[in-house]
Parts: sequence; structure tokens; C-alpha cells
Amino acid sequence: MLGADPERKLRETPGFPVKVPAWDNRRGVRIFSGIQPTGAKHFGNYSGGFRQYAATQELGEAFFCIVDLHSITVEHDPTELREATLDLAAMLFATGIDPGRSTVFVQSHNPAHPEAAWLLGAVASFGELRRMTQFKDKSEAHEFISSGLFTYPVLMAADILLYQTDVVPIGDDQRQHLELTRDIAQRFNARFGTTLKLPRGVYPEEGARILDLTDPEKKMSTSTSPEMGKVLMTDPPEAIRKKVMSAVTDTGREVRRAPDKPGITNLIDMMSVASGRSPEEIEREFEGQGYGAFKAAVADAVIACLDPIRFRYQALRADPVELERLLSEGARRAVQASLPTLRAMYDRMGFVSHSRD
Repeated sequence: MLGADPERKLRETPGFPVKVPAWDNRRGVRIFSGIQPTGAKHFGNYSGGFRQYAATQELGEAFFCIVDLHSITVEHDPTELREATLDLAAMLFATGIDPGRSTVFVQSHNPAHPEAAWLLGAVASFGELRRMTQFKDKSEAHEFISSGLFTYPVLMAADILLYQTDVVPIGDDQRQHLELTRDIAQRFNARFGTTLKLPRGVYPEEGARILDLTDPEKKMSTSTSPEMGKVLMTDPPEAIRKKVMSAVTDTGREVRRAPDKPGITNLIDMMSVASGRSPEEIEREFEGQGYGAFKAAVADAVIACLDPIRFRYQALRADPVELERLLSEGARRAVQASLPTLRAMYDRMGFVSHSRD
């Protein structure tokens, strides 16, 4: 069962607390993050995602949405989608999201999302959707191109706008989608009266870009990295140590970050993320020590960071009743928070009102 203070132990371990962005003085803001349930999560996901989510809840009223409806825009396995959704929920809680403070829910558990997407489709143009670069990229990778893949930016806009969101922390690759969300909101407001808040994107300071341990010219990836190239967040200590000790490096001995030393740079970044120490501090500590001692220290730091998370994750996945209870409570709160906006949209667009239970 989830304890009364689920994030305290995690925040006492290496890697916590995460540096809070400069906008943390915006107390009382509403924040929305959508996370897709795809694949086993690795240390790169921790660096750029999960540890940031835990910090996000300090900044205001946070909604973390597991966007399972987005996952069906390409061919998928139903069993894998179900398991991946529960895996992601458990990982969010295990990495420090407090269900007493933040709302974690599954997108398909709140029917307001597809309803609002249909309504917003009336003010989203074909030309806008056709220009989305991610649609172009993904459509080239699939033989069957679903209409959902084409229109999913409208669903993404609904996800955000339903909650009268102030801030959306996203990566730079989602900038175009957020701009479309703002355009859709402005067009809706201009046509039907002010209804939707225009969210602003917050693009976190560039953090460590964790690379493949076997090919440090490429990002660490669940799908494309070989087994020895990725550190999964659920890897046991012995597997993490083996992967880090086998990581590709150059033929030198200097532990320093440099463009011509991508392997060592990547390991320094991993240690920095895991321990909360700066890369410069790590370079000073291991000056003149060679790669063997450095790799062993990196492995120790990553294990110390991920082990408490792994234990909490396994406990949550072993208790599906509790996990589903937490998601049901999150769905209840998400429905409650989004329903006023959905009702206002229907009313402003001229639909005949009806009672909702």
C-alpha cells in the first residue's frame, strides 16, 4: 500500500531534490503533463522526465495524464497497452508523485477528453494538422496511417485546455503542438466567447541527454538501443553495474567532458543526474584516476539512485488493487476539474444542455 508520505524516502536518496525551474514562484498555477505509456522506461527517461515530474508538483496544482488514447494512433497490442499503462502509473508514484498532492489519471478514464477533442476539431484546420512535423515523421515509419495519427494534436489540445492549464512543461520537440493548442484556444475564444485559458509552455533548462552506452553518438532508447546500451529503471544492481562497466569509451584516461569523448561525457552526465553533483565537481574528483575507478563510481551512483525506485515500483505493481484505486481517485478528480470547461464549451457552441450525473 502507498504510505502516508510516499516521496520522503525518495527525496532523501541521491538524485533528489531536482533543481526546480525559475518559475517555481508561480504558486497556485495549474500544470498539466501528458505521458505516453510506451515501452520500459530507462535512465534517459528518468533524467528528462520522471525526476522533473516529481519537482513539478512543488510548483502548483499538477495533473499527470497517462495518455493511452494517443497510443492507439499507431498499431498496438491491447495486452501490452494495458500493462504499459499500469507500469507507467506505478513508475510515476514510485519516482515521487504524491497522490495526495497531485492528480495522476488515465486519459481514457475521463470521457471529457475525446468529447472536447471533437468540439475543438471544429476550430482546427486541415492545413494546420497537415503541417505537423511529427505527423510527417511518424507517417513515414508506418505502412498504415490512421486518421487518429493525423488528428491527435487536437486531442492533445483538448488534454491541456480542459483543465484551464497555466503551464505545460514540455520538451522542445513538442513546441509546435503547444503553439497549435494556443492557436486553437484563441480561435475558439474569438468565435464563441472567452472560454479557454491560453497555456504557456515551459521548456526546462537543457539537462543531461543520456546516450546509448554501446554507441554514445545516439540517444538511449527502449526500442533501438541494444540490451547493453540502455539502463532500465527496473534493472537490478548487478545488471546496471555490468552495463556501466562495459560502456564504450575512448582510449584515453582523462575523466572530462569533451566533444571528442562522447562515452566519458555520457557517463559523467549519468553520474551527475544520479548523484545531484555538477559535472565539474565529478571531473575534479576523478582527475588522474583513470576509467576503471570512474566507471565503478558511476555504477554505484546509478544503483543508489534507482534501487529505491525499483523497490517501490515492484511493490506497487504487486498490489494492483491499490494501484487501480489510486487511478480511480485520480480519474474522479480529473473529471471534477475538467467538467466545468466541457460544459462551458458545449454551451458556448450552442448545444442543448442536459444533466450529467
